[in-house]
Amino acid sequence: MTSRRWNVVAAAFLAAPVLAGCGAGVGATTNKPYAPNEAQVLIENGAYGSSRGIHIPQAFILGPDSGSQLAWRGSAPIYLNILNTAGTPDTLQAASAGSMGTVKITAPIQLPSNQLVNTGKPAPQIMLEAIPKSLRGGESIKLDLQFANAGIMSMNVPVVTRSREFATYPPAPNATPPATPTATPSPSAPAEEAH
Repeated sequence: MTSRRWNVVAAAFLAAPVLAGCGAGVGATTNKPYAPNEAQVLIENGAYGSSRGIHIPQAFILGPDSGSQLAWRGSAPIYLNILNTAGTPDTLQAASAGSMGTVKITAPIQLPSNQLVNTGKPAPQIMLEAIPKSLRGGESIKLDLQFANAGIMSMNVPVVTRSREFATYPPAPNATPPATPTATPSPSAPAEEAH
């Protein structure tokens, strides 16, 4: 390779970090912690959804399949991974979603100390019901979680579509399928008359 080509390659290589830094302002996404999971809760004070010993590293509301929507007044399961790092057990007693529906917990969810609890296994234990508008996925709903010891914890939880890594989850009840185009019947030859 000629020295001129080496100079061009070296200049491009050295310019890459400078160009990559162009978007790194005060509010740039590169300056914020990133969790490689679209169903990650918002990061508050540098921690992934944590409050008084309760950590919620993953939270999402399972929406419809791609191209579908959850029906008005329908329901959707809420999936939480909860880790209680306090020295004593805790309990998730209740939850609310403000004007975005009613949250129903099948039974208080026990949170032993230092044990990860998945509220969706073996079946979803938390449901968002009577949703006041159709949901397609991509929305965010504020949940207030009431713990016996840790008190109330608020977070914005994303509604994710049942696709990619979420495709194996059971479908949300009352999800309407995407509209499919109706086939137009093709004209057929007239039937021969019987003689």
